[in-house]
Amino acid sequence: MEYEFSTKCLYGDKKGYNFEGTGAISFPIYQTATYAHPGVGVSTGFDYSRLQNPTRQQVEQVVAALEGGVDALAFSSGMAAIAALMELFQPGDHLITDTDLYGGSIRLFRNVSEKNGITFSRIDCSADDVENYITENTKAVFIETPTNPMMNVIDIRRISETAKKYGLLFIVDNTFMSPYFQRPFELGADVIVHSGTKFLGGHNDTLAGFLVTNREDISERLRFLIKTVGSGLSPFDSWLILRGIKTLPLRMEKAQENAKAIVDFLLREPRVKKVYYPGIPGSRGYEICKSQASGFGSMLTFEVESRELAHHILKSTKLIPFAESLGGTETLLTYPATQTHADVPEDVRIENGITDKILRLSVGIEDKGDLIDDLRQAMESFQS
Repeated sequence: MEYEFSTKCLYGDKKGYNFEGTGAISFPIYQTATYAHPGVGVSTGFDYSRLQNPTRQQVEQVVAALEGGVDALAFSSGMAAIAALMELFQPGDHLITDTDLYGGSIRLFRNVSEKNGITFSRIDCSADDVENYITENTKAVFIETPTNPMMNVIDIRRISETAKKYGLLFIVDNTFMSPYFQRPFELGADVIVHSGTKFLGGHNDTLAGFLVTNREDISERLRFLIKTVGSGLSPFDSWLILRGIKTLPLRMEKAQENAKAIVDFLLREPRVKKVYYPGIPGSRGYEICKSQASGFGSMLTFEVESRELAHHILKSTKLIPFAESLGGTETLLTYPATQTHADVPEDVRIENGITDKILRLSVGIEDKGDLIDDLRQAMESFQS
């Protein structure tokens, strides 16, 4: 029996719970480091929690079901997941990445992966032809869509066709849209990355990361890596993500509804010079997003008329916190230039459009009128 998405958020592909005959509805937290063996050469299926833990196994099963993958692996953070992913590659390998990525990914690639002998071509995957950058050493393409923070929409199908033509691994960071709005495997991806801290967890209360794949050979290699490097998600954090995923559809719909209302407000605000959101009709990427996703999400970026106004808004909102991260129940206002992309070289940051007038908004589930009123009062109280 194939469950619908909202049901999978509670159970994955399995039906109901009856843990050890207790009838527990909430999956237990198996807070144990090791497991007793019935005898020599006999295992319960669990040996040591660095290798696997029942609570972690459950959240992995749920995430794999949501994305339609054969396996999902839960890591201690999104960056731990990407760091493990990069261990699939060897010195001399070449990867093509989008130029507009989360600053932590850029930092990892520049300061760790390049040190390890991996080379990169950073291009605008929403406009450039990936095929022009493929060399004999190219092994993979890595993208986000929409991108962080400039909300560029990349045609997943188009990139997939090129990747398959040349036998490249195609990796899609699906954090911004979540599997509720976007299913990259159905569009040709091989590996999906999530910062589980964000929409999957959804409550700004824990860190997590996921790698999901629809290929058994990649699953086998990643399973070897996660047990070797020891960056698997803890039992309690696994339970928090399980709890968060239960309300994923409800949160995504409400947050998107709020985001659309805020976008409408910002588009009418004279001190806002540009709004970046894939759901604006006629905007770059709008039609592509409609064709490959079932929604536009709740992430948006906007540019105000001056650096001074941007700083004033950040310190003047009364409801919306000025904080890093995204995807939680609370709306968060972020300043990419000094937060998420602070370690990105200034020339790269400016070229990508991340100026000191850019603000990123992760819209939560509060009352949309309250959010708009808060942004309005922050702008109107500015004295230029």
